[in-house]
Parts: sequence; C-alpha cells; structure tokens
Amino acid sequence: MKRMGIGLQMYTVRDETAKDFRSTLRKVAELGYEGVEFAGYGDVPAEEMKSLLQELNLKAIGSHVRYHLLQDNLENEIAYLKTIGAEYIVCPNIPQDDRRDWERHFSFFEQVARKAQKHGLQFAYHNHAFEFEEKVGEQFVFDALYDALPPVLAQVEMDLGWVQYIGQDPLAYTAKYSGRLPLLHLKDFRYAEDGGIDTLELGRGIIHLPEVLQAASDADVEWLIVEQDRCQNPPLESVEISMQWLRENYLSRL
Repeated sequence: MKRMGIGLQMYTVRDETAKDFRSTLRKVAELGYEGVEFAGYGDVPAEEMKSLLQELNLKAIGSHVRYHLLQDNLENEIAYLKTIGAEYIVCPNIPQDDRRDWERHFSFFEQVARKAQKHGLQFAYHNHAFEFEEKVGEQFVFDALYDALPPVLAQVEMDLGWVQYIGQDPLAYTAKYSGRLPLLHLKDFRYAEDGGIDTLELGRGIIHLPEVLQAASDADVEWLIVEQDRCQNPPLESVEISMQWLRENYLSRL
C-alpha cells in the first residue's frame, strides 16, 4: 500500500474555528494531520494564513468554495489559494433549488476550471448523495459531470460515505476513477433512525475502511481527507479519534 497524505476538512471543526481559527489550526497540526482542506478562512488574511501554515508544517490541500462564490468571487478565491500554496479549488455542492439543467452546471464548471488552470490550480467537484439519485440521460449526474469535463479540467473528490449511503459500491467507484481521484473524503457513518446519516469517527461505523484504504492506494489517491459532517463528540475529540485510528490501522502498517 502506498503512502497517502492525511488531511482534515476544516468544516468538521467549524464550531471551533468560529471561536478561534488560528488556535484550532494549531491543534489540528498537533494531532498529526499533514494537510487541511478549507471551507472558509475565518477572516484570516492570506499572507498570515500562509505564514501560519508554514509554521505548523501544514499543507494547504485546497478549499471548498461554494457555488455562488465561484460565480461572484472567483478571482479573489483563486488569489487566496495561490497565496497559501494550495493546489485544488473544489465545488462542494450544487444549491438544492438549482439541481436541474445539468449541462448548464457542467458548462459553468468548465469555465471555472479553465480559469483556475490558468493560475496553476486544479478544479474538482465533491459529491453528496443527490448526484447518484438524479440522472442525465442514462447516467448518474456524478458520472455525466466527469464525462462532460476532461480529466485535465476536472478531477474527482469522492466522498465515499455518501456513495455508500445512497447504495452505490464505494470500492467500485474508487476503481472506476483510478488516476483521476486525487482527493478522497474518508468518513464513517451509520444509518440514522430517521433514515438519514450519522457521521462517526473512523472505525465506529459501517464502512469497511481497510478495504477503502487499499482501493484508494490502488487508485493513486494523493490525500485521505477526514471529514465528519456532524460530530457525535466534541469535534476536536472526534478528529483526534479518527487520527488515532489511522495511526493504528494505516500508518503503522506501511
């Protein structure tokens, strides 16, 4: 199995960053995470963020940039990411009330991707469940998106928790996008009583994580990015538990 970077999606600790972004980032580094994927910057200026990341020896993997910001603030988003040394600009979702006319979205993503590429950044898209419920012709939206945009423009950030939640095979999808899947959201979950999802610390849910790790390695994933949409414990405690699971079940076996 190859060595993949271990990152954290900072959305997981949003309650803490809302109180003190800088100290939360320090704690994430202390826990052993090697990189972070942002979902906002807590009003920390880009140059200060760059210096802080360098001090903490944390890699800026990229950032989730909401759809409306890609529309209205793309140049500033790109400038921030370039300053902090990030590689990926990721669309995390399509607004619920605008999930139609998919070709329009694909065309928009192509425009974003081309502009990002001119500045040395790579565009990627992060899935939830709806991309495997809605179809474009005979294809799931997820697959239609990546057929519409060539790999040079759009890379895959796959959230395997949502893939499995919606009833698809996460191992098969990892293999399908081998070589185009640099970012893998690593999460665990259980089905909630209301039919929803309870995201859990790694190793405490139903996903067969050792198989996922091997599949990720085989698919040339670059970063395993821990994410919990909603933590059952205090968020920093949750991400510490997940990091410990990775030490015991991944890093120690390399």
